[in-house]
Amino acid sequence: MPARLSALRADITQLDTDAIVNAANSSLLGGGGVDGAIHRAAGPELLAACRLLGGCKTGEAKLTPGFRLRARWIVHTVGPVWRGGLQGEPDLLAACYRHALQQAAAKGARSIAFPCISTGIYGYPLEPAARVATATVRSSLAEPALAGIDEVLFCCFSEADLMVYQRVLADGGAT
Repeated sequence: MPARLSALRADITQLDTDAIVNAANSSLLGGGGVDGAIHRAAGPELLAACRLLGGCKTGEAKLTPGFRLRARWIVHTVGPVWRGGLQGEPDLLAACYRHALQQAAAKGARSIAFPCISTGIYGYPLEPAARVATATVRSSLAEPALAGIDEVLFCCFSEADLMVYQRVLADGGAT
């Protein structure tokens, strides 16, 4: 049975999934937006664990325990800063989703929640980001190594973001 993909408006720190994804900065030491919210909710143990990871490059992903979150795991990924779309941003954003799924699957996660990576302060336009996200997740889940993941949630901060994700999911998410 294929994985179920859906979008919802929620606080990602409150979701009861095996893994949540943190739209982190390259230091992994916390920041604003979803990154700051995850660090606050997970507690000081998360910062201590992230200090040991040595940062993270754009498009890559690293994993920590969820600590005080309901989620068992946090997958930290660094999305690209939008520079007009001609600097490899779509490929880097797609890599974030692929690597996050791989990290979660390696720990046996069956469910994972993604925020809208790079669409905040990094300035990636929402609809193109949603198309990259949904298309990448759909194609990645066809890989045998990711067969254990049966639920993917796209966790949106606003009602407007949710409407875009729902529309993109309904039309297949093609880029």
